[in-house]
Amino acid sequence: MRQKLLRDGASELSYEIRGIVKKAEQLEQLGYEILWENIGDPIQKNHKLPEWMKDIIAGLLYEDNTYGYSHSKGVLSTRQFLADLNNQRGGAQIGAQDITFFNGLGDAIQKIYQYLLPTSRVIGPSPAYSTHSSAEAAHANHHPITYKLDPDNSWYPDMDDLYYKVKYNPSIVGILIINPDNPTGMVYPKEILQRMVDIAKEFNLFLICDEIYMNIIYNGATTCTLAEVVGDVPAISLKGISKEFPWPGARCGWAEYYNRTNDTEFARLCETIDNAKMIEVSSTKLPQLSIPRIMQDDRYPAFIEQVKDKIGSRSTYLNEVFSDVPYVKFNQTNGAFYNTMIFEPGVLKPNQKLKIEDPKVQELLDSWLGSSSMTMDKRFVYYLLAAKQVCIVPISSFASDLLGFRLTLLEENEELIAKTFERIKEGVIEYCESV
Repeated sequence: MRQKLLRDGASELSYEIRGIVKKAEQLEQLGYEILWENIGDPIQKNHKLPEWMKDIIAGLLYEDNTYGYSHSKGVLSTRQFLADLNNQRGGAQIGAQDITFFNGLGDAIQKIYQYLLPTSRVIGPSPAYSTHSSAEAAHANHHPITYKLDPDNSWYPDMDDLYYKVKYNPSIVGILIINPDNPTGMVYPKEILQRMVDIAKEFNLFLICDEIYMNIIYNGATTCTLAEVVGDVPAISLKGISKEFPWPGARCGWAEYYNRTNDTEFARLCETIDNAKMIEVSSTKLPQLSIPRIMQDDRYPAFIEQVKDKIGSRSTYLNEVFSDVPYVKFNQTNGAFYNTMIFEPGVLKPNQKLKIEDPKVQELLDSWLGSSSMTMDKRFVYYLLAAKQVCIVPISSFASDLLGFRLTLLEENEELIAKTFERIKEGVIEYCESV
């Protein structure tokens, strides 16, 4: 081309969660059945919406209003319902005007980072959810800036690491919190959230809190929403229905702005995000209309409790399966529906392998392993996919220096979840003992 087409930050837009699917599909073309553990899609893992919830959604299709545009910020009655839901907790108070709907949180995340100055950085957790870290790094034309989550301390944030990185890097303007966390399943205690709010206040930063899993907490863990501790610090909370109903195909998420008038620069950011959404006219209307009707239904609380109980029992089962594996360390998952396992130091070596019987599969694997810069956990993940047909994601793809992998706690079919965990366990043991 006569000129360079892409900005430097384009190279930071990576998403291994979906990228590995292409390789798994190559195996499917050879006739292999894949056990999918790469993405948090409950529907793909045999979760079915209850009939009463489907009836509510179906009923909306008979209402003429469903087929028109919504307000550019989203359906007013739904935004007011969500504002009231937040305000009942007694923290930062908001109105309908402080909520904007997006076509999924991925849409919201892109718009939040897109309009920040490239020199204005948002520090996020490591391991990091790839949609956040990639979007932030892409806007800055640089690698993401992160604070450490400590696998030896229940995956809680290293608060000293966060504090000093913020203190000595004046380009940092915001802190990202993911609570409950993806990919670790960690749930932030209230005191840790309060400490992060205090850091933001001390250095005049804003907060972004991804709370998409806030109603999926189990095993007795407790936390609170950001709104309950944020005080007068400017902040954005991100929420949605993709994991909770669950209805990921709805692409329905929203941002709640707290204390937007307390800082002129933050107010301008919120206005810019809203203006960017208004250019698109509006977000999908049907799922927005369903939110108050489903969440106010008398059956909803029991439904959520059942979901949490099921995921909590799978968390316990995972602990039982891997309790005798010496090569990985992990913490019990208490929120969301993921677990991150980290290989013990020195366990992974460059020449480890799993046995591949099919020469066509071996040929595919060889083509995947062509990169000389491939991390050792990614190499293991590719071997596991080829040898055991289980599709998981390496932790090095989550903006982390750690080596490990993420798996989910979503499979509703008990036979399938047992098969999946056993295959992963076999793969870890065989791979680590292959030299």
